[in-house]
Amino acid sequence: MNEALSASLSIVAPEIFLGVGSMLLLMFGAFAGERSARLMTSLGVGLLILTAIWLIVGAPNGVAFDGTFELDAFARFMKILVIVGSIASLILTVGYSETPRFARFEFPVLVCLATVGMMVMVSAGDLIVLYMGLELLSLSSYVIAAFNRDSIKSTEAGLKYFILGALSSGILLYGASMVYGFTGQTQFDAIASVLTTETRSVGLLVGLVFVISGLAFKLSVVPFHMWTPDVYEGSPSPVTAFFASASKVAAMGLLTRFLMGAFEPFVADWRQVIVFISILSMAFGAFAAIGQRNIKRLMAYSSIGHMGYALVGLAAGDEAGVRGVAIYMAIYMIMSLGTFAVIMSMRRGDEMTEDVYELNGLSQSNPTLALALTVMMLSLAGLPPLGGFIAKYYVFMAAVGAGLWPLAIIGVVTSVVSLFYYLRIVKVMWFDEPSHAFVPASIELRGVLAVSTLFVFPAYIFVAGPMLAAAQVAARSFF
Repeated sequence: MNEALSASLSIVAPEIFLGVGSMLLLMFGAFAGERSARLMTSLGVGLLILTAIWLIVGAPNGVAFDGTFELDAFARFMKILVIVGSIASLILTVGYSETPRFARFEFPVLVCLATVGMMVMVSAGDLIVLYMGLELLSLSSYVIAAFNRDSIKSTEAGLKYFILGALSSGILLYGASMVYGFTGQTQFDAIASVLTTETRSVGLLVGLVFVISGLAFKLSVVPFHMWTPDVYEGSPSPVTAFFASASKVAAMGLLTRFLMGAFEPFVADWRQVIVFISILSMAFGAFAAIGQRNIKRLMAYSSIGHMGYALVGLAAGDEAGVRGVAIYMAIYMIMSLGTFAVIMSMRRGDEMTEDVYELNGLSQSNPTLALALTVMMLSLAGLPPLGGFIAKYYVFMAAVGAGLWPLAIIGVVTSVVSLFYYLRIVKVMWFDEPSHAFVPASIELRGVLAVSTLFVFPAYIFVAGPMLAAAQVAARSFF
C-alpha cells in the first residue's frame, strides 16, 4: 500500500507542488501588501516554470489513486500548453497592471490555483476528479473575471460568468449522476468496460449529452456560448487572454479525455452531438463577428468559431482526430496570446481603447505592431503558409479521413466567411487615415507579441516537426 501511495504521489507531484506553492505565495502577498504585485507576478511565473520542468523531467507516466488520475503523453502535452498559457497571461499582466486598480497581489495566486485545476482536468480519470478540477478552475475564473472591482463591466462579467457557470455545473453533475446510475461506475476505464458489454440505453445517452453540455460551456461553443462576448469584453484584458488560451486548452483536453476514455465504445453516438455543436459554432462564430466594433467581443466570437474547428477533429474519433485537436489547440493558444498582446498595447495616455477603428493607420504610426497583428489576423483566418492554416489542415483532413467530408466543407466555407472581419482589421491598419499613435507598449507585451508572431511564421516551419511528433505521441495514448 505504501508503494502504491508513493507511486501515486510521484505522478501527481507537479500539481501538489503548484498547489502548495500557490498557498505560500498567498501568505507572502498577504504580509507584503499591495505593493508586492509585480514581485508576486514574477514569483508566480517562476513557480509555473518550475512546475513545467518537474512535469517534463520528474513526473513518471502512470495511473494514480486507483485509476482516478492519469498522466500519459496526452495529459503531459496539454498540461505543458496550459502552463505556457498561464505564464504568458501573467507576463501580459505586468504591462497591464500599471493601469489603476488592477495591481493586486491576489491575481497571480488565482491564476496559479486555476492552473492546478486545469492540470487536474486534463489528467482526470474519474467523474469526481473531473468535477473537482473543473470547479477549481471555475471558482478562480469567477473571481478574476470581476477582478477590477471599480469597473461596472468587470463586475457584470464576473456575475454573469458565475450564474451561468453554476447552471453548467448543475447540468454536468446531473449528467454524471445518470452515467453513474446506468453504469455503476465513475472511473473512465470502468465505464468504457461496462459499455462494451451493454446495449445503448436512452438514459445513458441522455446522461452523456448532459455531461457534454456542461463541458461545452467551458469551451463556449454554441448553444452554450451566451456568456462569452460579455465576459470577454467586461473582464480585464489579461484575464480575457487567460480565458482565450489556457482555459480553452484545458476544457478541450478534458472533453477529449472523457469522450475517448469513457465513451469510446459509443463514438457513433457522441459524434452526432459533436458534429452538431461544431457546425453551429463555426457558422455562428463566422457570421456573428461581422458586425462587431469592439475587438474583444470580436475575439469572443472568433473563439467560438475556432472551438468549432477544433471539434471537427474530435468528431473524427480516431488517432488522426485527436492529433489534430492537440495541434489546433497549441497553435490557437499562441495566436490568441499574440492578439491580446496587441489589444493590451492599444493605449492612449492612461486610457485603453478597444474599438477596431482606433487601429486606423497603425501601419504608419507603429508598423511593427501593425505587421504583427496582420500576421495574427491572417493566421486566425487560416491562410497559408501561416500556423493557423496548418492547424485547420490537420483537423479537416482528420474529418475527411473519418468520412465526415461534409463537416470539413462547412469548415472551409465558414473560414472563408470569417476572412471578412479579419481582413477588415488589416484594411483599417494599412489603408485608413492614421489616428493618434498609441503609447509605446511595455517590454513584456512586446516580448509575448514577438514570440507569438515568430511562432506563427516563420519559426513554425522549424518547430513543426517536433510539435507534430509530440502531438502524434499524445494521440496514441487513447489507442
